[in-house]
Amino acid sequence: MKKSLLAIAMLACTLTGLAKTADYIVDYQGAHASINFKVQHLGYSWLTGRFDKFDGKFSYDANNISASKITVNIDTASVSSNHADRDKHLKSDDFLDVSKFAKAQFVSSSVTDKGDNKLEIRGDLTMHGVSKEIIINAYKIGEGKDPWGGYRVGFSGTAEITMKDFGIKMDLGPASAKVYFDLHIEGVRQ
Repeated sequence: MKKSLLAIAMLACTLTGLAKTADYIVDYQGAHASINFKVQHLGYSWLTGRFDKFDGKFSYDANNISASKITVNIDTASVSSNHADRDKHLKSDDFLDVSKFAKAQFVSSSVTDKGDNKLEIRGDLTMHGVSKEIIINAYKIGEGKDPWGGYRVGFSGTAEITMKDFGIKMDLGPASAKVYFDLHIEGVRQ
């Protein structure tokens, strides 16, 4: 009887340890993460770009998705659309105004498990001096050990914002009002 109780107690401790939320750092240095965007150019074509410099961290437990937390910091001056003159304009006060607002930040407020590895991530995006709640529709791609002795988990996601909601004054017409984000995040467990 004592052996059975001891075995049950040890199993409970083991399962509790496995269910513990783990902390991850976004692997932006290894280029295993990206923040991409697209916006219609006057309704005639798509302009695409990315932010080259960002960092972030998150907590994740597959057995307790709602305990997850995410923070991502973006260097707005790292915006790149593969066109130097356009990038200069995107950094100006018509758009990102990087001289005043050098950083954008996303901080999650809730993460909801939607089943089949789908997640709804709600949180505040602070950009251009304005904070607004956005929703990221995310998908867990996978997790496991890496060849270097670490452990990783990866996600992709999409979100959209309306530029005027963030105080961006440039108006390129109704077709160009929204920015669509395509996010790819791989985290290394700490």
